[in-house]
Amino acid sequence: MWIALGRCLASKLFLVHCRSPPLGRAVFRWLTVSRKLNCMTAESDRPHIGIVGSGPAGFYTAQQILKSHDDALIDIYERLPVPFGLARFGIAPDHPETKNCINQFSSTAQSERCSFFGNVNIGKDLNISELLQAYDAVILCYGAEDDRTFGIPGEDLHGVYSARAFVEWYNGLPANSQLEPDLSAETAVILGQGNVALDVARILLSPVERLEKTDICEHAIERLRKSCVKTVHIVGRRGPLQVAFTIKELREMTKLIGCKAVFDPEDFKPIQEKITSIPRPRKRLTELMSKTALDESISQKTANKEWTLKFQRSPVEMLSAPGRAKLSGVRFEINDLVEQNDGSIQARGTGVYEDLPCGLVFRSIGYKSIPIDDQIPFDKRRGVIPNINGRVINTGGSQESCNEAPPLIPGLYCSGWVRNGPVGVIATTMNDAFQTGELVVQDLKSGNVRTKRSPKGFYALANSLISRGVRPVFFDQWHKIDQVEQERGRELGKPREKIINVKEMLNIAYQRENKDRTE
Repeated sequence: MWIALGRCLASKLFLVHCRSPPLGRAVFRWLTVSRKLNCMTAESDRPHIGIVGSGPAGFYTAQQILKSHDDALIDIYERLPVPFGLARFGIAPDHPETKNCINQFSSTAQSERCSFFGNVNIGKDLNISELLQAYDAVILCYGAEDDRTFGIPGEDLHGVYSARAFVEWYNGLPANSQLEPDLSAETAVILGQGNVALDVARILLSPVERLEKTDICEHAIERLRKSCVKTVHIVGRRGPLQVAFTIKELREMTKLIGCKAVFDPEDFKPIQEKITSIPRPRKRLTELMSKTALDESISQKTANKEWTLKFQRSPVEMLSAPGRAKLSGVRFEINDLVEQNDGSIQARGTGVYEDLPCGLVFRSIGYKSIPIDDQIPFDKRRGVIPNINGRVINTGGSQESCNEAPPLIPGLYCSGWVRNGPVGVIATTMNDAFQTGELVVQDLKSGNVRTKRSPKGFYALANSLISRGVRPVFFDQWHKIDQVEQERGRELGKPREKIINVKEMLNIAYQRENKDRTE
């Protein structure tokens, strides 16, 4: 009861504070005192855990902790006013079934033992040291917000984009809502052969009428209506047996209305005898690619758009017309495939090159996390926080010998992409998050993480947030944003129309007059 009452009062309090700061501070001081008394009595021994990031990794970790520990309290912090991270901004709009996990996350956020605080930028509004003082355990789940690059000439040409930025543009992430990709070229090249590459190709080649009924943003629909893209080449540095996309996404691409797959049969004839010995998931995927390449009835399909898979090619330069800063093509080096001692396949350049004309390139070779606090160790090469099974390592410490286990930062954990790198799908993140959540519970129950007795959690930090001018958004305030998005979507015949402006999100969350929605 006290928890639910505190959450409700806190929501009202910040609304009062935003409109009348002196009154807000007075009310908040009263609420803080009340909360402190409660913490020092009935809740003094209850573990309080702070989670940074409200995407799948954050919510699945919270879900596991709540399930495995009957007394744990959880606060989830999010930089944006809206929750769900990759589930909202990364999943393709024409894959609504994959977004069903949001229903689970909403149930978790509405638990009386879980609180959501949006519009709080950890690393800027609060640092990790402050969180560690206020919580018994802190779990970093903030994902990957940057993308890997090739580091080759011409990557900065007009017409070259990251697939991540493009996905976030059509999904309404505020940071990339103004991307405005140039879709005036007839030929596009996607560098990389994972699920994101197929998502980008499908969005480029799908009939606009198919996308209009999804939650894709209207600014993206307007640009796609004017798109000239007719052909998309999806290029990888290795061969058909090493593609990273899954059969579900491939099958969807082969059935795309008004579009046909054009694969080179010569890429698949040499691997026919290997198919029987391939593990089942990879076998089914390879069989579908081979059928698409070798079945003449498929290759003769009539369509006004097409897509291809090109293998054993590594980009070495983005080309431009003389005297222009606009992309005109990609130069590739042809690769040989060499099997390593561990059975993996490595691509090695042959010194033979070819140019592929195009006016649009998407780089889809993986995301990477970035450090959010200089006091926390970070492996910039791998784009992860150094850890042992989710426990963060103090890489700045010294070891007596090479056999000694590296020191850990007490109470600090990581989960998801910032732990392992951007690998797998939502289910992969879920399993990883469950492991981290269970690890935290084990450490709490074993005493490896000791429960603090001082006032803690959000209420130990709120005065600092107020003094820094930070206005958290609570989960019930997110519901207001959610309701407006759904109402706007219904007017357009779609599930929702996402709000892409943070200021507008905050105005709606705090029920302010929003006189300029396009500002």
